[in-house]
Amino acid sequence: MAMTDLLSAEDIKKAVGAFSAAESFNYKKFFEMVGLKKKSPEDVKKVFHILDKDKSGFIEEDELKFVLKGFTPEGRDLSDTETKALLAAGDKDGDGKIGAD
Repeated sequence: MAMTDLLSAEDIKKAVGAFSAAESFNYKKFFEMVGLKKKSPEDVKKVFHILDKDKSGFIEEDELKFVLKGFTPEGRDLSDTETKALLAAGDKDGDGKIGAD
């Protein structure tokens, strides 16, 4: 399954472009811009599984660094600061990774 099977290619392009500058990534705005906030929990889990490159059931810090590339190959790598902020926002139990729930 491709990301564009779940989200609009145009929305992805706009969202990735909006955060193309280093240190500009805002996960709340990004997820809203790509349309994830309007998706069902089932579709959000499908997106999660696309981003879970090693299929471990979790998205770890090394996978988060490349999260924008998970949406489109043209995406940039997140900085360490951006990656740590995204991990902190999604890691509800403090284990250093983000689960599907």
